[in-house]
Amino acid sequence: MKSVIVGTAGHIDHGKTALVKALTGIDADRLEEEKRRGITIDIGFANLELPMPDGETLRLGFVDVPGHERFVRNMLAGVGGIDLVLLVVAADESIMPQTREHFDICRLLSVRRGITVLTKSDAVDADTLGVVRAEVEDFLRNSFLGDPNPIVAVSSLTGAGVDNLKRELVRVASEVPSRDSKALARLPIDRVFTMKGFGTVVTGTLVSGSIRKEDELEVFPKGQRVRVRGIQVHGKSAEQAVAGQRTALNLAGASTEELSRGMMLAPVSTQRATSRVDVELSLLPSAKPLKDRARVHFHSYTSETVASVVLYGRKQVGPGESAFAQLRLSEPTLLLPGDRFIMRQFSPVITSGGGVVVENAPPKRVKNAGEYGQFLEILGKEFQAAKLHTRVSASGTRGLSLAEAVARTGWLTSQIISSAADPEIARVGDVFISKAALDLLRKEMMSALDAFHKQNALVAGMSKEELRGRFSAVSPTVFDHVFDEGLRTRKIEVAGELVRLAGRGVVMKDDEAESKKVIEAAFAVAGLRVPALKDVLAGLKVDKVRAQKIVTLLLRDKTLIKISDELVFHHQVLTELRQRMTAEKIKSPKLDVARFKDLTGVSRKYAIPLLEYLDREYVTRRVGDERVIL
Repeated sequence: MKSVIVGTAGHIDHGKTALVKALTGIDADRLEEEKRRGITIDIGFANLELPMPDGETLRLGFVDVPGHERFVRNMLAGVGGIDLVLLVVAADESIMPQTREHFDICRLLSVRRGITVLTKSDAVDADTLGVVRAEVEDFLRNSFLGDPNPIVAVSSLTGAGVDNLKRELVRVASEVPSRDSKALARLPIDRVFTMKGFGTVVTGTLVSGSIRKEDELEVFPKGQRVRVRGIQVHGKSAEQAVAGQRTALNLAGASTEELSRGMMLAPVSTQRATSRVDVELSLLPSAKPLKDRARVHFHSYTSETVASVVLYGRKQVGPGESAFAQLRLSEPTLLLPGDRFIMRQFSPVITSGGGVVVENAPPKRVKNAGEYGQFLEILGKEFQAAKLHTRVSASGTRGLSLAEAVARTGWLTSQIISSAADPEIARVGDVFISKAALDLLRKEMMSALDAFHKQNALVAGMSKEELRGRFSAVSPTVFDHVFDEGLRTRKIEVAGELVRLAGRGVVMKDDEAESKKVIEAAFAVAGLRVPALKDVLAGLKVDKVRAQKIVTLLLRDKTLIKISDELVFHHQVLTELRQRMTAEKIKSPKLDVARFKDLTGVSRKYAIPLLEYLDREYVTRRVGDERVIL
C-alpha cells in the first residue's frame, strides 16, 4: 500500500477544509473555536484510500492548513512533510495574498508535485470560471504547478468535480517517489495530547525510516527517552509505521507537559540536536535585502525558532539571490543535510525566503569564506560517496567517527561504511580518516619527537602522555594506531614511560658528561651522610637548568634515588644498607631509631627518612616505636 501526504494551501475562506471534507468525509477542523468562528486556526488531518490502476491501494493522508495570515506559523508546521500540494483558489475571488505566500512557501520547501483546485465553482458562471482559470494559469506559468499539471474545478457544496479530482490525485500521487523507509526514523511532532486509557499520544508525519511497537526513541532536542506502546497509521492500529505515513504514537516515559510541537523523535543515540547549521538560502524576488547578522524567524518541519544569519563572504543578499550562510539558532533542534526550511522577516513577520541545510556541524569560525563555500557546494550537490569523502577530508588528522558520520548525514551505518569504500579513505577502528591526513599525522608525530630530542638533549625521551597531549585533537583510536605502527616499524622506541625516536637518547656535551660524573661520585663516596643536592650542583661547570636535567636523568636511570624532598642517595649505598639490615636480622629481628643510628653512624636527620624508605621497600615494618626486619 502506497502512502502519500497531501497538504492544502491557499487564502483564508477559499474552501480548503470543505474540500478535504468533500474528498474524505472528515471535518479537519477539530477545535471548538474553529467551528464557532468558521475558520481554520490550526492544522487538521484526514485520510482517504483510493484504488490505483494496478490494483494497489493508495493511502492519502491530508494535512489541512489555516489560510489566515495570522496563522502562517501553524501552516508551516503542517506542510514540512507533504509530498504533494492542493493549491486551493476560490473561483469567486481568484488569487489573493495568502495564495501567493503559501505558493512561495511550497516552492521554497521544494514541493515537486501538486494539483491546483478552483473551489466554489458553483458560485460563478462559466465565463467567470474561465477568466479565473486563465489568471491562475498565468500565475503558475513556469512553476512546479504550471502546465501540464492539472487545474481542477470543484464545488464542495454540490460535489461537482470531486470525482475528477480524486482521479487526478491518484494519477499525480502515483508519480510521487516513496520516502526512504530504510533510513533512520524521524517523526516531527505536530500534536501532543492525552487519550483516556492510553496516556500520552503524539502525532506527526513520519518523514523517514520506520517505527515499530516497543521501539525506544529519543526526544530531540531534550534527549529524553521514550518507548512506543502503540501505533496508529491514518487512524488505524498498526504494528509498524513507515515513511510517508501520518502516524500517531502512544508513548511511555513522557507526559504531555514534557512534549510539544516542534520536537522530533528519532532512534536513540543516533542523532544530535544543533544550534548552528550551514545552509544555502534563497530570497524571494519580493523580499527585502537580507543583511549579514540579520535576525529571522526560522521554520523547519514543525519547529520554529529565531535565527541569526551569518553570511559567508558577503554583506547582504539581494531579492531573488542565493547565498551560503550559517544560521545560529536561539534554540537547538534536530536538522540533517537536505532538510528544507523557511525564513520569515523578524519584523514585520512575512515570508522572505528559505533554503536547504547543507551541514549540521559547522565550525564556529571560518577563516577562508571562499574556500569554505566550495566545501559547502560539494556537500550540497555531489553524490553520497563524495559528500562523505569531503567530510572526512575536511576533518583532517582528527578523523570522522562512525557515530559522528551518522549524526552529520542521517545515513545508516551500512550506508556510511559502503560510501567509505574509497581508496583515499582509511578506516581505523570506527574512525574514518583520509590517507593523506594519516600520512601527515605520521610525519607530525616523528617531527614532534625529533624536536623534543633537539630541545632536550639531556632527557632520554618524551613521556607518552606528553606526546598524546601534543595531538589532543586527534582521535585516541587514530593516535594509538599511528603510535603502535611506529613501534612495529621500529621508528620509535619505548623505555618505561618514555618514548623516543629509534636510536636517539641522551646526548651530552663534554662539560655535561663531566658534571654527571661529579654528581654521581659525590653521592657514591658520601655513603649515608649525603650532602645537600643544591650544594653539589653549585660546584658544577654547567648552568642550573642543565644541572637539574642531569639529576633528572640520574634519577630516571635509578643511579640516584630520592627518598624525600631533601635527600638523594646513590643506589649502591642503599643496596648495601638493605644487605646490612638482612645481616642484622640474624642478631635481632627488631631495632629502634637509636640502634639504627648506631649501626649506620647517621644522625636523626638521616635516620628517620632512611627508616621510612626501608618501610616503603618492605625491608622493615614499623610496630610502635620499633621496626621489625622482614
